Amino acid sequence: MIKIESVSTRNFAGTAQRGVGGHTVNIASFCFRLLAINMTSDRRELNNEIGLVTAFMLNTCRLCPKPGKHNTKAAELSAEIATDHPINNTEVRMIPLITGSIAEFYIEPMLPHVGDVDVMFHYSTELAIPRGQSPPTQLPAEFHNWVEVAEIIDSHVPGYMYLELRYLLSECDDEGTYNAVEYEGHGNLSNRCYSADVSDIHGPAVFRVQPGLLSSCDIVHCVRCLSWPSQAADWPTRHKIYGWPDSPAVDYIVNNGCDMVGVAHRRCRTDKWMSEFQWRTSFSRAEIVLINSWMPVQQIVYHMLRVFMKEERLTDSVDTAEGGKCSNYHIKTLMLWHCEIKRRNWWTDDLDLVKICVQLLHKLGEWLTDAWCPH
Repeated sequence: MIKIESVSTRNFAGTAQRGVGGHTVNIASFCFRLLAINMTSDRRELNNEIGLVTAFMLNTCRLCPKPGKHNTKAAELSAEIATDHPINNTEVRMIPLITGSIAEFYIEPMLPHVGDVDVMFHYSTELAIPRGQSPPTQLPAEFHNWVEVAEIIDSHVPGYMYLELRYLLSECDDEGTYNAVEYEGHGNLSNRCYSADVSDIHGPAVFRVQPGLLSSCDIVHCVRCLSWPSQAADWPTRHKIYGWPDSPAVDYIVNNGCDMVGVAHRRCRTDKWMSEFQWRTSFSRAEIVLINSWMPVQQIVYHMLRVFMKEERLTDSVDTAEGGKCSNYHIKTLMLWHCEIKRRNWWTDDLDLVKICVQLLHKLGEWLTDAWCPH
């Protein structure tokens, strides 16, 4: 059998999470506990067991033949959001986007791979643009005939920004052309769109349990940005060693822009003003496209690593000195990076899912030890 043992190591400071720096992580119960594999049986028995794991996962992770129950519930929640309106403003629409595991996975493993139902939404009257960019003259049909446009102002923390109101767009004809006027006052857009009685907020999400839903749901307010963000400007042109993602996927992702979600960096949350007005870039739209372009074996490995993180309670046991947690985002970054830097046949030749997972976890251990994580 294969046994995962705990190996103690030192604390270190570094960046183990995308866009987050300067924290200290205790990985005594993390990386090397994942990686120290004690082979307690002979080699033949071990190979047989590893082969059984690979065969089991390949045989039981089906392609979804039709939308499952979680997809249906997510669609129901999206429909509810799309027919809702902000308080005291029935003209404003809420535009939903299903995100998270439901949107990312096209395989259906035996072990549950969906936790919360995740839905983002943006208002039809809000738009963010890069600093210095001229306001748009045309917008997608989902937007209202008047739109507040905020300029993205980078904060001192990478990946976090403020949204300064700069323009008011008004539709001037039936063809969807907009005129822009300077916004009076140039105030900042608050990240608090939820009513004061909402208490179960974690990060940018409001957690709630919907009547009739089998899962709880996380609802995230965002501000739509139709442009690719400047902090990721090198990604579209970065050389893709083995052609993933391909040019059509890159073009689609860049043209689809990104979103700003309302949450302050943890080091800024004690500051009253920053805690209310700081936002974070979200690449959820891009991640959905990229993960859906993976081969089935890559999605299975992603699922296995996520389950391992959950079953070993690594998101609970790996704390940072400033309150940060290891999460599925670390695994997602690990997978996205290796899908880009590894040949397709690295994943498929002499297929061994356990070996692939172990090698990936070793690399994650190196990143954490070196206090550096590529993104």
